[in-house]
Amino acid sequence: MTGLYLSQLTLSHFRSHLGARLTLDGRPLALYGPNGAGKTNLIEAVSLFSPGRGLRRSAAADMARRPQALGWKLTAHLQSLHQIHELETWSEEGQPRHTRIDGKPASQTALARIARVLWLIPSMDRLWIEGAEGRRRFLDRMTLSFAPDHGDAALAYEKAMRERNRLLKDQVRDGHWYVALERQMAEAGLALHRNRLAALDQIRAAQAKAETAFPTAELDLTQTEGAMPQSESDFRDALHESRFRDIAAGRSLVGPHRADLHGVYAAKGVPAADCSTGEQKALLISLILANARALARDFGAPPILLLDEVAAHLDASRRAALYDEVCALGAQAWMTGTGPELFAELGQRAQYAEVTEDDGASTVRETPAP
Repeated sequence: MTGLYLSQLTLSHFRSHLGARLTLDGRPLALYGPNGAGKTNLIEAVSLFSPGRGLRRSAAADMARRPQALGWKLTAHLQSLHQIHELETWSEEGQPRHTRIDGKPASQTALARIARVLWLIPSMDRLWIEGAEGRRRFLDRMTLSFAPDHGDAALAYEKAMRERNRLLKDQVRDGHWYVALERQMAEAGLALHRNRLAALDQIRAAQAKAETAFPTAELDLTQTEGAMPQSESDFRDALHESRFRDIAAGRSLVGPHRADLHGVYAAKGVPAADCSTGEQKALLISLILANARALARDFGAPPILLLDEVAAHLDASRRAALYDEVCALGAQAWMTGTGPELFAELGQRAQYAEVTEDDGASTVRETPAP
């Protein structure tokens, strides 16, 4: 089978797992077991084969099995289109994690070029009603799935802005200190903004062409204050003009870090923030599926999907619709739930594994379809 999926995953001293090994064939995987057994830890491990700090955004030291905290290691075999890659990522004694691809040290951007991983976890259910920072992070994860260099632009922008903010807090008024930093912010910030807009265009196109049981979300990128400059020279000018105002605030008030993602339930014309909890969840699922469909065309294969406890918030008909769409995509979806009955509509279209906890250690056991 070609496409994009993990054919093997091994965990060592990771979270609650002293050791675990899964052999997979590319179909969706249903992970079931009681709360606290270690299901989410498994899909967190998969998320670490993509750029960033994983779906929990944890420090490497916090992922080590307790009480030993000696370090942890994850290995996987990745089928990526027509190639097979051996992936390794690990941390020793709380140090930042390292990555190798096919035995060679690799950057996180290199991971993004061969793998695409999307996730939906319960903490994201409040996306539309919490602060703009979470929505920017959601948008940037979506954008990174299309543009592997997006993470580099984000890091460059954050670094330059951090240094500029230090000058602002120190009340530095000599413009010579700002010129180089503002040039870096303008270059990286405009790249960020354009990448985000391009990603939203991809999502809109995927939603427009889809036949789905989930509601369409109209998405717009807005700015908390003012308009986003449309060229590097305009951006530099805006930063220059805002210096004295920024000094008073102690931080930069212009740029893509002031962006927000606005969503509307299209069929009802209702802002996502005003929708019911169930409608907000359905909109999130719709966006993840649209992102996956867009990637299937852009990358050549659907991404690996990590759907934590997604079935628990859906009725039987919506669960069946979700499973049908995942299978139609051909995506390897890692889905968690408390019992196998939540995945009954999948039948033989998926693999199954039970996760249990005994004496403080998680155990994973492959099981037949329910």
